[in-house]
Amino acid sequence: MIFETIEEFAAALPPNGALMGLDLGTKTIGVALSDARRNVASAKLTVKRKKFGIDAAQLQDIIMQNAVCGIILGFPRNMDGSEGPRCQSTRAFARNFDPLCGLPIGYWDERLSSVAAERVLLAADTTRKRRAEVIDNVAAAFILQGVLDRFAAIGAA
Repeated sequence: MIFETIEEFAAALPPNGALMGLDLGTKTIGVALSDARRNVASAKLTVKRKKFGIDAAQLQDIIMQNAVCGIILGFPRNMDGSEGPRCQSTRAFARNFDPLCGLPIGYWDERLSSVAAERVLLAADTTRKRRAEVIDNVAAAFILQGVLDRFAAIGAA
């Protein structure tokens, strides 16, 4: 089921269990996972996009291997808060993935998550090549950590 607000998403989750955060790009999908207590998000991997069916199967494998109970999609609003083509693409992904995964799916405003990820990687003196390899999953971790922090603020963690 797809939820528009983080509060509705939180209410649909079991008390414990890992969450998966996704940063959906046109060429890659950054994947991050939380711990079962939903305290910390960690960058996991970057999936190179092929076809939806192949991408979905790979994500389903990650869900099964990590006992994921909910999915957060980074929602790429424009800086003025409006929704553009990338938001429409994210909504389409959610609609297509929802019947395959059977888990609660929520959205989280991802504005500036890639910028924050880039800053962290630069501060860690990561090479340009390595930054290109991990930027998407680090951005996914920023997205997921934002949700975990919100859960803590509303008492849903």
